Amino acid sequence: MLWVKCRANPRKPQATNNLAGRLARAFLSGFLATGVELCIIDRESLQKAVKLQELFKNPSEWLRGDGGNNRVVICCRVRLARNVTGFAFPGWARKTERERLLEHVLPVVASHSEMKDPAICDTMDHFSALEKQVLVEEHLVSRELAGRNTGSGLVVNRPRSVSIMINEEDHLRLQAFKAGLQLQAAWELADRLDSDLDEKLEFAFSSHLGYLTACPTNVGTGLRASAMLHLPGLVLSDQIGQIVKAANRIGLAVRGLYGEGTEALGNLFQLSNQMTLGESEEEILGRLDKVIRQIVEHEENARQKLVQERPRYIADQVSRAYAILTHAYTLSSKEALNLLSILRLGVDLGIFPENGRQLIDECFIQTQPAHLQVIYAQRLNAEERDALRADLLRNRLAGFPPPDTTKLQAGFSFEC
Repeated sequence: MLWVKCRANPRKPQATNNLAGRLARAFLSGFLATGVELCIIDRESLQKAVKLQELFKNPSEWLRGDGGNNRVVICCRVRLARNVTGFAFPGWARKTERERLLEHVLPVVASHSEMKDPAICDTMDHFSALEKQVLVEEHLVSRELAGRNTGSGLVVNRPRSVSIMINEEDHLRLQAFKAGLQLQAAWELADRLDSDLDEKLEFAFSSHLGYLTACPTNVGTGLRASAMLHLPGLVLSDQIGQIVKAANRIGLAVRGLYGEGTEALGNLFQLSNQMTLGESEEEILGRLDKVIRQIVEHEENARQKLVQERPRYIADQVSRAYAILTHAYTLSSKEALNLLSILRLGVDLGIFPENGRQLIDECFIQTQPAHLQVIYAQRLNAEERDALRADLLRNRLAGFPPPDTTKLQAGFSFEC
């Protein structure tokens, strides 16, 4: 066991063993009651906390790559819902049966060649609330899995391009991520995992219906494909509503940053298929890819039109975003995301250097509430988070050049 002294205020540890104290506060739960003078922390849990802190300081593979169309498409994901024959769906299973399924599945998943030396391989009851929130912000787990404990688990490969959730709504949710618009590559990765695991686990399958899932809308292929799209042009030109309606009419869902029921912060939208029955995997992926490319074209056209018709407005928006992000001393999560979105638009329009896009994408993730607490290794209230978020952005953007609006200024006029 490792002993860590704490003051009455858990946010201010003693200087001795300061790193351990701060990491323990950030990740471990159950010992932070006011007035605690001496805490006993499991060494294995502390080591896990340190490991996770180092892991999330670096961006995922899908955030570093260039998959094409990356001016608009941040990343894409393919998710497969699978269930093991002989076990009840998680929502219907008793606690003991969920635990039995987890014991059966976890070692099989962890032994796959793609998942060897995993970044994460653990049961959900071993994660603190803060750790779970970080996983949600990284899109590695759903909010539903983050709300579960006993009988659920998670395995993530080292590059964080594959995430396998165990006992969420289904026994397994296999997720494969790729940078930019690479739906086919994401599908091939997920399909390979699916085939290998099926040989050892025997997934529930009907020759009439296809793969059997807890929710009827996932029956069939069990495939959900999605892309994260950055659409400031359509938002600023008030065209986004038309795009959402058109997508819904052809059976596609448009959601916010973290999926269903969440807000489209930072002009980021998730586009995905809704039904999985009656279409093959190739048909689902082909249809989604076609629609994404159409939306990319609409977004590029909207941006070009804004530059041509409202250059002063664009120059003002981008310059304001730059000024605030590089000089502010307090920023909410929502404000930071929206300003970073405009800064990214500035990169795409040539107002900033092309190589600034990846830095901005990293800031999208690192400025989220749980990530901030991981980076600074301490629990923070909202006011503290807003202050440190501004500090982080000023530091990260310190070498970012001022906006070059020369080309835009050629089109300036006094007309509104």
